[in-house]
Amino acid sequence: MTSAEINPEFENLLIYLRQNRGFDFTGYKRSTLMRRVQKRMQSFNIEKFEEYLDFLEVHPEEFNYLFNTILINVTAFFRDSSAWEYIAEQILPNLIRNKKTSDQIRIWSAGCASGEEAYTLAMLMAEMLGADEFRQRVKIYATDVDEDALNQARLAVYSAKDIQTVPDELRQKYFEVAGKCYVFRPDLRRSVIFGRHDLLQDAPISRLDLLVSRNTLMYFNSETQGRILARFHFGLNDNGYLFLGKAEMLLMHSNLFTPLDLKNRIFTKISSVNIRDRLLIMANSVDEESSSRLSRHLRLRDMGFDTAPIAQLVIDINGTLIMMNEQARSLFALSTKDLARPFQDLELSYRPVELRSLIEQAYTERRPITLTNVERHLSNTETQYLDVQITPLQETDTSFLGVSIAFGDVTRYIKLQEALQRSQQELETTNEELQSTNEELETTNEELQSTNEELETTNEELQSTNEELETMNEELQSTNEELQTINYELSDRTTELNRTNIFLISILRSLQTGIVVIDSSFKILIWNYMVEDLWGLRTDEVLGQSIFSLDIGLPVEQLRSPIRESLSGKKLFQEMILNATNRRGRQIKCYLAITPLLGIEMQGAVLMMADVERVNSMISTQDMESRRHQD
Repeated sequence: MTSAEINPEFENLLIYLRQNRGFDFTGYKRSTLMRRVQKRMQSFNIEKFEEYLDFLEVHPEEFNYLFNTILINVTAFFRDSSAWEYIAEQILPNLIRNKKTSDQIRIWSAGCASGEEAYTLAMLMAEMLGADEFRQRVKIYATDVDEDALNQARLAVYSAKDIQTVPDELRQKYFEVAGKCYVFRPDLRRSVIFGRHDLLQDAPISRLDLLVSRNTLMYFNSETQGRILARFHFGLNDNGYLFLGKAEMLLMHSNLFTPLDLKNRIFTKISSVNIRDRLLIMANSVDEESSSRLSRHLRLRDMGFDTAPIAQLVIDINGTLIMMNEQARSLFALSTKDLARPFQDLELSYRPVELRSLIEQAYTERRPITLTNVERHLSNTETQYLDVQITPLQETDTSFLGVSIAFGDVTRYIKLQEALQRSQQELETTNEELQSTNEELETTNEELQSTNEELETTNEELQSTNEELETMNEELQSTNEELQTINYELSDRTTELNRTNIFLISILRSLQTGIVVIDSSFKILIWNYMVEDLWGLRTDEVLGQSIFSLDIGLPVEQLRSPIRESLSGKKLFQEMILNATNRRGRQIKCYLAITPLLGIEMQGAVLMMADVERVNSMISTQDMESRRHQD
């Protein structure tokens, strides 16, 4: 990554994620990683990485959503079917032929996401071996850094859409129907082991016959890919296979793997020449005198190595133990029978410290790795402390021959240091105790004097407290009486208000004219039944709405100016006749009168409206009734 590509704010965000959540994304390709993070930031309209870091500090639940966005879990059963056909027809049969019938078959699905590819491997192996032999011999390790995806994979429950790519014969044989979902067979599911594993930080799974990591490497930069591939190389057996995704070529790492079928991304491991082979070639290429001299030099070197005062081991590039001195044999209970054994088979490879991953780190970083004060618990319940140094053995052509591991026993120095620290702490503790004792004696005398004074004042305080309590009781009694009086007044006011509301409603119902009351924001406060009959809108539909937002047959926009004049007090009474359409769709002449609300604190206006023809008809009817009574 060039300096031009470095974004300090983004790098600070990655450091924060590593320190607070243990996810190390620093090895991912920056362009892809920034694009995924920015996609999540867009959900909150955040533009700067610094602001998003602040958002994460305030909202810790956002971490899960961010990781789900970054960790692209794209997978499927039998994805890239042609590659899986090659695996089923060529790789797996050859893998089984190279094994004894009692040997275990170990497969690793790295970056397994929700488990589809791991179960694909399980189905293919079960088809070749049969269910019983599959359960006895096959272990499929499926790992990922996404806990949510792993939880889904452990359930082994998939939808009908998820298993569309599974052939019908395999679907019926290896899946059980549970409602609308399909569940992978539980008896075979036990051979698929899911676990969280970080390809950059955790030790690789070893003794593998097949390693499947499809479209996982492409998210990492070239340097990180090299570190991961070195771990893959360590984990695979010499005749093991590496199965990658169609976007991964390994053109830059041809010293570790060679393509077996580049089209389908199948690779085999390149086994390096160990140091014993090199010495044998050297010995066969010289004459007898030189061979004798070389033999003496080798014996001298072996004696010097064997009598070294610290324990030492030499492990070749293939992970085989080829040398150990007397101190190492004595310290770790090793014998000459352990020579030529795979180092990973020895207890020393993982106890008292995991050495296999440290060896890979020394190869990858091309430098010695040193550990200090490593604790080793002995059988007699004693603890031994060791300084461990792992040094890569490199030839002039930059290739590695193996590593040397040295163990220095520093138990005596650690115990001496601990004893000195304990003595110093005891002295400090004693001084502190003496000082605190003197201070306690001084304070005790002061406390005794003050106690007498406090006892005298306590009596006075108790007496005043009783007086205060009596006063508070009287105040509470008075307050209760006041609250009762207020409750009676509120009850009377509520009764009066209810009576007034009933009276007002009766008046509005008795009027034969439409009445609309609005506030200063033109929102409707009262809408009587005559207005409902005129325009066809119920009271509950219009209350709180602006009169100018109503879709009725009255041209309300023509009322805007008159209403404003009424609200401002410029005109106390306005009347007009407007052409309108009533709720029945009939054209009418609408009489309209506008007056402001008077005599109250709230500002508003009263609109009276009526159908002119209906009013005239009512007047004519009343006149006729009046004449009839006179006659």
